[in-house]
Amino acid sequence: MGRGRQKAKHTKVARELKYFSPDTNYSALERELAESKGPSSEYDAWADKYAELDDDEDFEDEDEPSDAQSV
Repeated sequence: MGRGRQKAKHTKVARELKYFSPDTNYSALERELAESKGPSSEYDAWADKYAELDDDEDFEDEDEPSDAQSV
């Protein structure tokens, strides 16, 4: 029986969130995005180091049915 008040409160909060538009600091956003480019180069270094160990041979037999599945 108390669902009406709960739903009204939820609707009010959802409406406030939908129409809320905070001030955007574009210079801070630009700095943050510029800094995020650094870790990708670190990942690339690891990817280059271990590229020779990356084998896709494990995935070649996925199209073939296994003996356990054949009935």
